[in-house]
Formats: sequence, structure tokens, C-alpha cells
Amino acid sequence: MRLPYPENMQQRSDMKSEKRITILGLGNILLQDEGFGVHFVNWFSRRYVLPESVCIIDGGTLGYGLLETVSACDVLIIVDVIKADDTPGSLYRFSRREMEQKRPAATSAHEVEFFDVLLKAELMGQCPEAVFLCVVPGCIDEMKMEMTGLLRGRFPDMERLLLHELAGLNVFPEGTCSA
Repeated sequence: MRLPYPENMQQRSDMKSEKRITILGLGNILLQDEGFGVHFVNWFSRRYVLPESVCIIDGGTLGYGLLETVSACDVLIIVDVIKADDTPGSLYRFSRREMEQKRPAATSAHEVEFFDVLLKAELMGQCPEAVFLCVVPGCIDEMKMEMTGLLRGRFPDMERLLLHELAGLNVFPEGTCSA
């Protein structure tokens, strides 16, 4: 996991025009496909070298622990699963507003959903532009750290979506030798 932005990044006024971008992988790696976002960002980070203005974070299930990370960027690209009535492995791209319409109701007042983190950042006046890149999981009910082959097989397609999103922000990662 790379820490968000070097300290001098936020202090230097000459870099103000460069957007700070965070790629955030979410999910619980103990529940098989639920961990897709975490597994994907770790895989992606081994394949590409990114500019200093872009960081990749394994956000896991940190909830409010991600507030500082979310507040520190201008653009947030979230990679996660979405429970939808669709074929497992289907990919989606949503803006924050579109995703808010898709989110299920909380099942407990004690549950912290990622949207709660975004709402808190918004209340603080520090909510970045957010894009969600999501995949429909196959299996999230079994305690296994390995994802299904179906979802692991979707990494290249999610990679293309993410690279397209970054290109739209004028960011073109370089492939690594270990790719």
C-alpha cells in the first residue's frame, strides 16, 4: 500500500494544477469475490508505474479510516463489487450520483458504508470527484481468501476500464517489467 501523496505535493503551489488522483480498492478479502477491489489494485500496482500525483490504496474494509485518504485527493476512482441482478463478472462504471441511486439500504445503524465516508468528506467540504468501477461478484458467502476464477479473469477488462478512466484524466501509466 502506497501512502497518499508526498507531503511536499500538497505544499507546492506550482503543482496545484495537477490533479491528485487516488485509485481505491475496496472489499473484504476473507469473503472470496467480495475482495475483488483489493486484489485488483494490488495486481494493477505491480503492473504499472504511476506518476506521483496518482496513488493506489488497498482500502479493504477500513470505513471511516479512509476519510483522510478520500479528503486528500481531487479525483477518486473506486474499484469494488456491486450486488446487482446481473451475470457475475459484469462490469459497470458509475458516477457518484449514479452509484448513490444503486446502493442498498443499510441493514444496521452500526454499519459504515463507503458512502458514509463520502458524505462525511462532503460535509467537511473535501469530497473529491468520484467514479466507481464495479464488478458483479460470483461468490461472497464463503470464507475463502481466493477469488473465483471468473472474477480473477475479469482483471484485464477492469484494467482496460481503469486505463481508459486515467487517460481521460491525462494520466498514462507505464507498464513494468513484472507485468
